[in-house]
Amino acid sequence: MALLSGLQTSLTGMKVAQQQLDIIGRNVANVDTEGYTRKTAAQKNVVLAGQNAGVALGNITRTVNEGLLRSFLAANNAYGTANGKSQYLSKTETLLGTPEGDDSISASVADLQAAFNTFSTDVTSATGRYNLLNAANTVTSRLNYLSEEIQKLRGDADMSIKEDVDQINNLLDELKTLNDKIVKYQVLGYDGVADLEDQRDSALRDLSGLIDINYFKRENGEMVIQTKNGVTLLDRDVPNLSPNPVPQASAPPSYAGGGISGIYVDGVDITNQIAGGEIQGLIEIRDVTLPSLQSQLDELAGVLKTQINAIHNQGTAYPNTPSSLTGTRSFIDPNAQHISIENGDVRFIIFDSEGNQVATTNLIGFTEGTVAEMTQRINDWLQSPDGANLPQASAGFDDDGHLVINTGDSEYSIAIMDEASSTVGSEQSSVSIKFDANGDGTYDRTAEGFSSFFGLNDFFVSNTNEAIYDSKVVSKGMNLGLKNVVTLNFSDTSHGLNYGSINIYPNDSLQTIVDKINSDPVLNENIQALLVPNGNGYVLRIVNASGEQMEISESVAPGGQGGVIEKLGLAPSNAGVSSSISVREELQTTPALIANGSPQYDVASSEYKLNQASNTIANEMVKVFTESQSFGQSGTLSSMSTTLSNYASTFVGNIASETNEASKTLAYQQELTNSISTKEAQISGVDMDEELSQLIVFQQSYAACAQMFTASKEILDMLLNMVN
Repeated sequence: MALLSGLQTSLTGMKVAQQQLDIIGRNVANVDTEGYTRKTAAQKNVVLAGQNAGVALGNITRTVNEGLLRSFLAANNAYGTANGKSQYLSKTETLLGTPEGDDSISASVADLQAAFNTFSTDVTSATGRYNLLNAANTVTSRLNYLSEEIQKLRGDADMSIKEDVDQINNLLDELKTLNDKIVKYQVLGYDGVADLEDQRDSALRDLSGLIDINYFKRENGEMVIQTKNGVTLLDRDVPNLSPNPVPQASAPPSYAGGGISGIYVDGVDITNQIAGGEIQGLIEIRDVTLPSLQSQLDELAGVLKTQINAIHNQGTAYPNTPSSLTGTRSFIDPNAQHISIENGDVRFIIFDSEGNQVATTNLIGFTEGTVAEMTQRINDWLQSPDGANLPQASAGFDDDGHLVINTGDSEYSIAIMDEASSTVGSEQSSVSIKFDANGDGTYDRTAEGFSSFFGLNDFFVSNTNEAIYDSKVVSKGMNLGLKNVVTLNFSDTSHGLNYGSINIYPNDSLQTIVDKINSDPVLNENIQALLVPNGNGYVLRIVNASGEQMEISESVAPGGQGGVIEKLGLAPSNAGVSSSISVREELQTTPALIANGSPQYDVASSEYKLNQASNTIANEMVKVFTESQSFGQSGTLSSMSTTLSNYASTFVGNIASETNEASKTLAYQQELTNSISTKEAQISGVDMDEELSQLIVFQQSYAACAQMFTASKEILDMLLNMVN
């Protein structure tokens, strides 16, 4: 029996040694295989009926440090986030240029300032006018281009999110397949479980770079994967992640407003629950960084447009004084919308081709009334023999609701100027305009400057009507402080005045207001409301989907108190201005129409005269650049008072700083992941020296078992021969 036991022991020893040699061979063969971990197997004694029956090979196991694996996943997740942000921030920085660079938007604004300054020193120079026009076109073209490219980047980021989601779905399918195989192999005792676990860890590493994950394993070897916020990504079944990418986003649409789809797991939006990985970095770029930059460009364009137009509308060009003026403001119903003129008067002057006064009047007889009544008064004066005596002249509204004043004769031009009083020759000073937007008899808005209010002599224009209203930045849970019900009324060009309304109650929140507008069957066909994240708060945005002139007003019951619009700071928005701002077409065609001065009253002749060398308006336009302007909160930039050029430099510098910080973070996370990978390789990787030493050990073990087998066989053969 002892000899038979010896034979059995030697045979099993040879078999185990051979299996160990096979494992070593696999280790050596995969020394450079990414994700492969060193495999080992323990030997165990086999005892049958209390007797030693040799040895057997235990389960093949991996040399893995779970703590290091989890550290790698965390570091790789942070690397993915930084990578997602860095690649787009670098593109944005290249787009904007550096604050001190000649190709930045701040440099373009500074060049425009220089051109206005040169123009003001010699307004008679044709070259100066052309240079000013070119500088203005450069700024507007730059703003248009930047806005377009930012929206393209948002679209690209959205498509990258879609690609990441597809990759996540593929990885989860792969992990599900590996999970099933591992469970099956373990139940049936198949070889290869360790290799399958290597493949699963490799897929898990790839997944961690895309989205934040936590995982745990069940006793049967099955792995369950969740996000850090508890969203299940893999648990026996694989949920499907499904975004709907928007190839190119525009300024108003956003994820918050539903214009850009979120990321859904089995129908549940998890976009805001994603806490890391490349996809989170891309979401931040798409929904925070780039929209913030877009709003800053819009704010820059809006302030530039508003401030220059306010000054330019006070002036008149000469000798190319226009015979026709067309406003840019659209009136929904001039016959119902009221206007009031306060703190001064509006002077109308007709000049002949030589710049001599032909006739003049003011609006002192008109203190308030409908816009149409005021326009008719101007029309009557233009045509009256006792007035301008221009029978072909007219004042009315075009099909778009713009005020048009035309002398009807190219030999006669018109100038409009605000004065401090109705006395001829009074000091030039902007009047106050009160406007009843919805025709209910209550003035809703106040503006400065008659010509500026109507947009009769704008320098800059854009194709954005007042179709978007934004509140100031407020907290989502702000208390409106109402004591009674307030009604918000909505009007627009297609539907007319007060075609829809909602009631706001004292306890209503911002979200309630949004829901009421979006659920109202009359409004929701054309009006959309949303809360847009902006810096440390939210902006209530109300959008006319058709892009038409929109008026929002409020009314309360007799004796009640309103103030919702004032409390929210709800006003026409600058959103989208940077994408369409341009120099008015007439000025581009005829730079001589750029206003340089305004009519001056000559005491000796008791008439107004035009002076080609007057630079009063040109000087005031220079001040728009040299003096601080008020900028509202836009994304990451708080409200501030600074110059146009400095404002542009601020957000250009912010992007440069963010890009630099993202690059540093990316480099650090790359170094960290490499360091952890190196440490893992030292523990889990294949060491050729160690494998060769083990190879020698098991070769010798195999040889020893073979010698033992040979010796036992020879003794057994001798015994058999002796018996025979």
